[in-house]
Amino acid sequence: MEANVIVNCVHPGIVRTGQTRDHNGFITVVLALQQGFAIGSAALVSLALFGAFVSRAGIETVDVLTPKVFIGLLIGAMLPYWFSAMTMKSVGSVALKMVEEVWRQFNTIPGLMEGTTKPDYATCVKISIDVSLKEMIPPGALVMITTLVAGTLFGVELLAGVLASSLVSGVQVHVLYAIFLVTSIIVFARALGPKGSEAHKAAVIGDTVGDPLKDTSGPSLIWF
Repeated sequence: MEANVIVNCVHPGIVRTGQTRDHNGFITVVLALQQGFAIGSAALVSLALFGAFVSRAGIETVDVLTPKVFIGLLIGAMLPYWFSAMTMKSVGSVALKMVEEVWRQFNTIPGLMEGTTKPDYATCVKISIDVSLKEMIPPGALVMITTLVAGTLFGVELLAGVLASSLVSGVQVHVLYAIFLVTSIIVFARALGPKGSEAHKAAVIGDTVGDPLKDTSGPSLIWF
């Protein structure tokens, strides 16, 4: 779909749906393979960092029956979902501002609808960069503040529970988001049915909803 948009912007009126669909399908397969390596490497690095924390803090065992550890497990298990919800909300905020800017240009720039003048690309790029950077501050603060508060106010046992459960929950959530990427592959391959079928419509909806998951929340969880 992105390739279709680029072709239409560069060469308006030229239809290359077949070529661009094949190109999108190939890129999606590459992304699916990359997601597998990303999930595995992120899990191993997180496990190594958790081991370093446990060794440095002098914790011999993480007993889930300990009240502090159990509370930390509950908090840590919720963090990836909260983090992902914040990033998805950020995507919606940026998209809404972009739509408003596009409509403003359509209404204020003469000849834009007819294709005789060029749009103001710089403003759209500025909105995307500025809002994206601002919207990523709350998710980043969530991760840092949670660990600082847990470790400083409640001790290393609760922090160990938070880190352990967030590691397991984060990997599970990332795998779930990768499933949406596989769904988009099915859409491009049309393996569930021809275009226009009920299966294809359902897959398109899943891919549309899953785009913020696999393109924003999923990569962000690698750094979570």
